[in-house]
Amino acid sequence: MVIVAQLVTSFVAAAGFGVLFNAPRRALIQCGFVGMAGWILYYVLVDNGMDTVPATVFGSMLVAVLTQICAKVYKTPIIIFTVSGIIPLVPGGMAYEAMRSFVVNDYYAAVQYSAKVMLLAGGIAIGLMFSEVANQIFRKVARSKRRA
Repeated sequence: MVIVAQLVTSFVAAAGFGVLFNAPRRALIQCGFVGMAGWILYYVLVDNGMDTVPATVFGSMLVAVLTQICAKVYKTPIIIFTVSGIIPLVPGGMAYEAMRSFVVNDYYAAVQYSAKVMLLAGGIAIGLMFSEVANQIFRKVARSKRRA
């Protein structure tokens, strides 16, 4: 039952941010699906004992792969799917806790939260970048094979 709740809430979050970022109406379901898939991969990996940072990297890699596929299939800019798809992985609650800890002068906890937020944000960036680099390499290899 927990996994169904995770599926629904991550889909709604990603599709909702698609609405906020003015994604085309025809792309909202795909935006929700991309965000849901990335979050579920993250959730399953963390639930099975993986640390949150590598799970975030893998989740963002899946989001990036799915955004490239959706952009090609639906002939829509890739940024539409990337922005709304990555939203469920963003550590907003932890960033809030870091700022709250700074405000109440709990600097030890604030530094810990801030470091974790930076690692997770870096993991998101690395996952998106790695997937794009892999896509460029695959395209280059496929073009060279077609020429040969």
